[in-house]
Amino acid sequence: MTEAARPLTEVSTETARPAPSPPVLRRLIVPLVLFVGLAVAPFFATYGAESFILSLLTRVMVLGLAALSLDLLIGYGGLISFGHAAFLGIGAYAVGILSAHGIDDLFVQLAVTLAASAVFAAVTGAISLRTRGVYFIMITLAFGQMLFFLATSLASYGGDDGMSLARRSLVFGHAILENDLGLYYLAFALLFALYGLCRVMVASRFGRVIRGARQNPVRMQAIGFSPYRYQLVLYIVAGMIAGVAGLLIANTSEFVSPAVMSWQRSGDLIFMVVLGGMGSLHGAILGAVAFLLLEEVLADITEHWHIIFGPLLILAVLFIRGGLTPLIERTRP
Repeated sequence: MTEAARPLTEVSTETARPAPSPPVLRRLIVPLVLFVGLAVAPFFATYGAESFILSLLTRVMVLGLAALSLDLLIGYGGLISFGHAAFLGIGAYAVGILSAHGIDDLFVQLAVTLAASAVFAAVTGAISLRTRGVYFIMITLAFGQMLFFLATSLASYGGDDGMSLARRSLVFGHAILENDLGLYYLAFALLFALYGLCRVMVASRFGRVIRGARQNPVRMQAIGFSPYRYQLVLYIVAGMIAGVAGLLIANTSEFVSPAVMSWQRSGDLIFMVVLGGMGSLHGAILGAVAFLLLEEVLADITEHWHIIFGPLLILAVLFIRGGLTPLIERTRP
């Protein structure tokens, strides 16, 4: 049948129907805009307070990386860890302690960070994952506080007062990271690479097993998968990524102290994940952006900004259901 001979109603219906937008492309819009914005931000920073903007955005990316690692546990594994900041401390102290002994090479520090984070995550995760619910929350908090008090007892490395770094890490013997722009793009490269790694991981069979174990661990075990083993691997991977964020924190602030692994910092990371949207990965980064920018804006208004900051975060969690990522996707045409 030719186009002219077909019924008018059929033709008009087909022409009026909008072409469906590819769901994969729609999901990529938010992270694409986010990473492109971070990539080009330094070029626009030259028109303002460049040093401040680079420092702030570097902090955003570093804490975004830490929140990203926690989103693996909460958003995909259903594991609410209240001691996740302990891994930040491991990465930070790996830099500080090695630097105190004259080892400033970034790749040596990174190797030690990954190894120490993996060992701590394997040992504590093997114990913590045998519990569920509030017991898991409390035991991860206990392990985090144990490491916190260990750091305060290291008198030779500053103890409770912390320690300053003589300089930032060296890359192949060169002080590339002494330049704020160099540190910025190192943080950006690590955030982008580890985001891609996490995206591949959660889309793989491993990720499907993790999500299945969150929904119904008994059924997953019945069909031949061991939820405990998969969750332990997830816990180790998340800890290693958070350790990398700790390494960047030490280089960003050029200072290491036990405060970086306090339970308050773990609470901040949970807030970032919830604020951005759990189970989206880029939502954790968005949460870090919103959290730190709001903190900076309120701090400029009043020295008592915590009084405003806390209720605002609570209201955001209560009324922005699902976090910022679903809100953006609902408002996007």
